[in-house]
Parts: sequence; structure tokens; C-alpha cells
Amino acid sequence: MDDRLIAANLRAIEEGKRYVRKRFLYDKMKTYLGEKIYLGLVGPRGAGKTILLKQLLSESQTTAFYISLEENPITSLFDLVKELESKEYKILLLDEVQFYPHFDLALKTIYESTKIKIIFTSSIALELYKLGADLSRRVRLQEIPPLSYREYLFFSQKAVFREFILEDLKNIRTCEEFEALIRPYNSLFEEYLKGRNLIFSLDVVEPLPLYRNIIDKIINHDLVKAQVITANETITVQKVLEFIGASPAESISFSSVAKNLQVTKYLAEKYLRALEKSFIINLVFPKGTNVLKEPKVTMMLPYRLLYNNFDSCLGALKEDFFTGILRFSNHEFYYLKSTEGTKTPDYLVGSDVIEIGGTSKGRSQFKGFENKTKWILTYPATPIDDIRRPLTFAGFLY
Repeated sequence: MDDRLIAANLRAIEEGKRYVRKRFLYDKMKTYLGEKIYLGLVGPRGAGKTILLKQLLSESQTTAFYISLEENPITSLFDLVKELESKEYKILLLDEVQFYPHFDLALKTIYESTKIKIIFTSSIALELYKLGADLSRRVRLQEIPPLSYREYLFFSQKAVFREFILEDLKNIRTCEEFEALIRPYNSLFEEYLKGRNLIFSLDVVEPLPLYRNIIDKIINHDLVKAQVITANETITVQKVLEFIGASPAESISFSSVAKNLQVTKYLAEKYLRALEKSFIINLVFPKGTNVLKEPKVTMMLPYRLLYNNFDSCLGALKEDFFTGILRFSNHEFYYLKSTEGTKTPDYLVGSDVIEIGGTSKGRSQFKGFENKTKWILTYPATPIDDIRRPLTFAGFLY
């Protein structure tokens, strides 16, 4: 075996030992190790996928082997797996699997010909969701989300809180007790909105430049290498993000992007879907009859701040936060729009109608939704009453 691979594996073991605290989904992820099928970890750059692999490695170093396919290109993955199996390794940890050409075919061959277990990561979901039918039945995909506000408090303050669920909103006493518990940390929520939601952001003074680097890496490297866009399209995709970041959330759709960038609606949709699968934006589709079935576009935190300042875009940032949390906590949700396109409450989550706002929002927002459970999630927080709850509660949904 190549000495560079052995050395990189040993470094990864030591790095894994240094990360004492673990993401909340770590134990859940470990339960999948007993399955025969492979495990694919997919999530944004910086969410901690590599750290998760190295933590697993450090706990099972005699039976597991780690390779970063971005840093150490492999000529034949199949030959490497056969060599590892001959040395009695049981698990191969592959970081950024999309950098191996035709990785899906290689994984299928390895699955059918060896007994080794493969756990792999990818920072671009586009490639993983194109897995062939034969391989998709042999792979469990697990999303690795950005840090929730709950996890941010755990990593930065060593504060431990239970998971909050939407059903808890209905009990005022429960909400008052929970609000009292998290109140000492309320001043940190603004810092979280400004970019403390990826693992790397916890150790830097100013995280936004690193988020800009992530954007550049995704557009100019990941999407081009995955052949989602061409090198000539990278400037246009950058302009798409600039347009989204500088505009109110409710004004962005496939049509508005196409008009502003002077591209076809087909290309606008292609670019937006690529950015969603790259964990830069969220596409939230409408709920209602006789409405234009175009999505509302929000951004993942804190990318909007690369194109706008905090005070002027706080309203949109609150929606970015809320839709990002719902996406990764596996809630089915829609944005609400009337037949005429007039303003209605923001979102339908299950049977709950939810408005994201500040102190000025009231019951008038809910006209026509008398049969739904109604909530106004406020930031800055207002006193808890029959319909108002702090927006920060959503940060504890996972």
C-alpha cells in the first residue's frame, strides 16, 4: 500500500482523538454500522462530515481505514479494497467520494465482490441522488446538517438542552419553562445567525470570509467537476446568488431569476436546484389552490450576509434560519400564498400556520385560517401568549 495513504490514515486517527464532543447524530449514525448496506453522509462543506469519519476511525482504528479522495486520488478503488480486506480491515471510510470517477459503479462492484463496509461522505448531494437503482438499494443516505442553535450552544457553551418539538408550542407552561432555561443565552442568537452554524466557524473570529471561500469552492470546483454546470456558467451562477442575497425572500422565484439574469426559465431552475443540492439555498414550494407553482427561495445561513448587511436583511435572515431548520429536521412545509398573490402567513408546517416576524405581527395575519393552529414566532422575542412564541425555539428542533 502507498506510504502516503498509511501516513494520512495515522494522522486521521490522531485528529479523531482530539475531537471530544460529538454531533448529536453521532450515536444514531453508529447504529447503522451493523447494517450490511453502505452509509453515505451528505451535507454542506464545513458541517463536520470529515470529523465524524475521523471520530469513527479513532474508535475502531484496528478495523477501519480512512482515505480522503479529494486529497489522495486513487487509481483503483477496487484493488485498494481487496488489499485492505486481505489485511482484515472491516470498514473503509471514504471522504468526498464524488472525486472518484464513476464512484457509483465502483461502489456497486465492491459491494457485490467484497465484504468490507464502506462509509462515505459528499458535500454535493447532486451526485448522490443520481445513484443507480441497483446501488441506491444498497446505500443509506444520511444528511449531516449545519449546527442547530441547540448544537451551537452545546459546542460553544457546553450547554445541554433537550430537543424541542412543534407539539410543545401548544403548552404555554412548557414554553414558559423552556424560555426561562434558554434565556441566559439569548444574546448569542444573533452571533449564530451571523454564521456560527458550521463546525469550523466556532474557532474563528470572523467566519464570513470562510463562507465566501465555500461558495467559490462549490461553484468553481464542485459543480463544475460534477458536470452540473460548465466553467463558462460559473459567473452566471455567482450572479444568481448575488441577486438572491440582495433581494427580499418573497421576490425570488424561477421567473424572477430568469428575468434578472436574462436567461431562460429552464436555466434559472437548473441553477437554483443545483444550489439547493449544494446546501446554499432552500426552495420552498407553495401550498394552496390556483397558485403559481414556483418556489420561494431562501438561503442557508449565513450566505445572505455575503451580499447584504445584518440590519437591513434581518427579516430575510429569520426566514433563512427557519426554513433551514425545517429542511434538516425533516418537516414537510410549504409557503402560503393567496390566489391573488396577496400576503398571507408565511408557512404551513403540518397542521400549523406559522408567521415569522417581530413585535408588529398580530392576528390579522391569519385571516382565512381559522381552522388551523396559528403561531407567530418572534425575534426579538415578545412575551409568550396564546399565539406568540420565541423564534429561537425552532433552533432546538434537532
